[in-house]
Amino acid sequence: MSERITSWHTDPSRPRFVVPAASVDAHCHVCGPMVQFPFSAKARYLPEDATPEMLFALRDRLGFSRNVIVQASCHGSDNSATLNAIARSNGKARGVAVLDPEVQSDQLEVLHNSGIRGVRFNFLKRLVEHAPKDKFIEIAHRIESLGWHVVVYFEAELLAELRPFLDAIPVPIVIDHMARPDVTQGPDGPDMRALRKLLDSRGDIWFKATCPDRLDASGPPWDAFANAVAPLVADYPDRCLWGTDWPHPNMQTAIPDDGKLVDMIPRIATTNALQHKLLVANPMRLYWPEEAQA
Repeated sequence: MSERITSWHTDPSRPRFVVPAASVDAHCHVCGPMVQFPFSAKARYLPEDATPEMLFALRDRLGFSRNVIVQASCHGSDNSATLNAIARSNGKARGVAVLDPEVQSDQLEVLHNSGIRGVRFNFLKRLVEHAPKDKFIEIAHRIESLGWHVVVYFEAELLAELRPFLDAIPVPIVIDHMARPDVTQGPDGPDMRALRKLLDSRGDIWFKATCPDRLDASGPPWDAFANAVAPLVADYPDRCLWGTDWPHPNMQTAIPDDGKLVDMIPRIATTNALQHKLLVANPMRLYWPEEAQA
């Protein structure tokens, strides 16, 4: 694999929806620059450079104040690109790392001091070769003293299989992209019912109400996504997050317009109070708790 891909608009539209002051894009990535931060030899895709400067320019264009940068799978467990972006953010970014199971305690401390606040476990077979549940549980126990959380990425069909693993995680959990439900089933479909059952099992399980472009093949305005997700946000208002997913890895054949993604927000968080929780209060509580409590 040598062909590099571009999966983002170079000139996204400006959203009609004005996000609340201090809003956080709580799920985005950086990739490279490859000359400085080479991609993993196991990477399943090779993106063009999606640099911190590009991410921060998008942040400003869309009206956001901060970013949560999630380690992209193309960089494996070398978090250098993510850490570089956090360091260049002037305090406006925090991060979620991918860790080697043999990571040392002093390395965890360095990551924490560099702005990492969570670790991601990826179960998508098209993106990772091996997802060792036993090692992941060990990592989850080791990060507990740091106050971190775990972000888990999987598809809805795996939820039943993963329940014992999820139940064993001793720290808060964030479910990436709501576990990729089939939104055409509607808000009461089996995928959403299974997710709700998981959320009801513990009060410290969160979800990202993200990626209509990935989950609703009908395209903008993604009505099936809005219909399925709005009740979930309304019923779990203190445990939802939102992010652009920029630079939209592997979406090069159906590149979403980030402005239109932002315009989805008032359709899934239908009141000012819900919008503030989704975009400000919740991500601040999880990633900047020292400020959220001030």
